[in-house]
Amino acid sequence: MTSLDARLGALRGTAPPLPHNARTLAALTTNPSCDRRSLLDAAGIDKDALAAHLGLPRPLRKSRLALDYGLAFEHKVTAQAGAPLVPLLRHALGLTPSEVSYEDINSVGSDDDRSPLALRRAHTRSRILSAAHRRSDTPRTLLDHPVLRLTVAGHQVYLEPDVIAFQRDGLFHIVEIKSFPVIHGQPDPIKANAALTQAAAYVLALRELLADDGLPPDCVSDTVILVNPRNFTRHPTATPFSAHKQIKNLSRHLGRLRRLPELLDRLPPNTTFDLAPGPDQRPTRPRDELADALATARPHYTPSCRNHCDLAFHCRTEARNQSRTAALGTAVRDDLAGIDTIATALALTDGHLHPSQDQHDITRALRHAQRVHADLRTDTA
Repeated sequence: MTSLDARLGALRGTAPPLPHNARTLAALTTNPSCDRRSLLDAAGIDKDALAAHLGLPRPLRKSRLALDYGLAFEHKVTAQAGAPLVPLLRHALGLTPSEVSYEDINSVGSDDDRSPLALRRAHTRSRILSAAHRRSDTPRTLLDHPVLRLTVAGHQVYLEPDVIAFQRDGLFHIVEIKSFPVIHGQPDPIKANAALTQAAAYVLALRELLADDGLPPDCVSDTVILVNPRNFTRHPTATPFSAHKQIKNLSRHLGRLRRLPELLDRLPPNTTFDLAPGPDQRPTRPRDELADALATARPHYTPSCRNHCDLAFHCRTEARNQSRTAALGTAVRDDLAGIDTIATALALTDGHLHPSQDQHDITRALRHAQRVHADLRTDTA
């Protein structure tokens, strides 16, 4: 165990680390400036358990019905050895029929529904490298449920895509199956961006696998194939999308996790987020003590955190109690760039605080807004 592992383990306490997946990696890109989240995620801390112990409301999650629909759509697309998928890829990538070989990686050398991750990863690696080096007669590979591995903050993280890595002309493509519809050729842009960010994690993992064998990263295409229901039916359609921006963003944010030693050095000695479970595995740690520990890691709250972080409501309460401008939304925070608290903004507006050189423009804008507001109130009266 490295000293970094030991320090992260001390933050986590006795609980085992939670593994990352493509969804949690994608969430890193939504708020990369949050030191608190970076530390909790790097240490593999169960944020849901922390939120439950603090008595916080939970973020909105997918319903069981939506999850079941997604699984049913995925099974429909990959049924019969990927038969429904082949014509879609043929159309999206311009394939000929002989360019497809399908293999299910779920169960490797056993009768179990799913083999261990390490075994599936080794099998995936073997098939990918065989295709990359053209060692077999059927080098083009369509893999169902491959397992990839990505280095995150010095740790090896297994990723389990419901994704197929497909090679054409020496170039691998990531195929991502999603159950949100493409209506008249256009998917929901927010959902498409989230899907491409998850696919970006698979692209980086596949590039890492190939790089370990001396192959260049551009063997994996930036173009990702999204397979979705067409319009309001269950008929699938495949659309190529450029994931270049998402790959670049995710790569940069993963790089930021390398600054963990710096973040850890900022914490007071003996800081821990351990819930100290008792014999019945229920947390025994006083809530105030846990909240004090969380306060030692700098948060960067935005209202969108409520969509993807279990501790969002805790951070929102903090921001409100400290009158931070971030609690008013991203637009207000950006408009007041450089002014972190509402009290500072009001003091600049009222003239109780002299603006610094950088605050002259925003102070002038605030005072103009105050005059407009005063005029409107006068007209209303």
